[in-house]
Amino acid sequence: MQRSNTKFVLRDAHYLDSNKKLSQKSKDRMKKSKSENTMRAYESDWNDFYDWCIFHKLNSLPAESETIVNYINDLADHAKANTVSRRLSAISENHIAAGFIEINPTHSGIVRNAIDAIRREKGIMQKGKMPLLLEDLSEINKLFTLNDIVSIRDKALIFLGFSGAFRRSELVKVLKEDLTFTKDGLIVLIKNSKGDQLGQGNYLAIPYNQTTELCTVIAIKNWLTISEIKKGPLFRPFTKNKKLRNSQLSDKSVALIVKKYADLAGLDSNDFAGHSLRRGFATSAAQHGVDERSIMQQTRHKSEKMVRRYIEQGNMFKNNALNKMFN
Repeated sequence: MQRSNTKFVLRDAHYLDSNKKLSQKSKDRMKKSKSENTMRAYESDWNDFYDWCIFHKLNSLPAESETIVNYINDLADHAKANTVSRRLSAISENHIAAGFIEINPTHSGIVRNAIDAIRREKGIMQKGKMPLLLEDLSEINKLFTLNDIVSIRDKALIFLGFSGAFRRSELVKVLKEDLTFTKDGLIVLIKNSKGDQLGQGNYLAIPYNQTTELCTVIAIKNWLTISEIKKGPLFRPFTKNKKLRNSQLSDKSVALIVKKYADLAGLDSNDFAGHSLRRGFATSAAQHGVDERSIMQQTRHKSEKMVRRYIEQGNMFKNNALNKMFN
């Protein structure tokens, strides 16, 4: 249930609506400047700051720089540096939305010094989920049952998630209408994603795999045949009686499905999640000597920084000095 009276102006856009110089068309479009996922994250982060201010009897909007410094230092006692930075972004965005642009307290020198000190003390390294590698897929493939509709869906989802280096939010939004089969394989239209907030769209190619049982294109075709999906969401949940629902599968379900098969394959399911598919593709591609540009074309990364991190991880043993000495 949505809370009220928290001064989260990014969502209610009260300050935007009160601007008489803007047309209604302009206001409506500006309200869509951020995705719903981003808005929910900002709202949750802002509410935490708001509750802290209420408890300490301090003003949250506009907040004083010292208030923000004290808040993030309290937060840093139990949160990671990256979480603190994210909360700070939410506070900043909400102040901007409220019209406090020139006097945004998050931009003050004292706040910058405070966040730098927290980062230096706690470190900013993130421990991500383990990648689900190509050889892991070969093992997991043995677990799928050919005559079980849930198993057929799960195989199609995991294989497409890996082959397309999908984010889980992108994967559940794929529609039947977004698929085009050709003699070379499958083309998937990705209408919008985290790296494509303007909705320009991307076309992603998934070629046939000569190893039939590991072929993503065939897995998708098998899923479409048994599910009889003609339009709408490609991946959907089931009822308890294994009847297919018309709704879209949730992005959290992607993580649960990956964890399920990781566990069945004898892996520690705590180390895996939905992102393991995307990360697994990039790491496996690096291990197989795929160049950076080709990896980025499939992952749709805009920055080389993260891709190079995957490449370095994929080549940790390949380029290892000891490995070269031993061999």
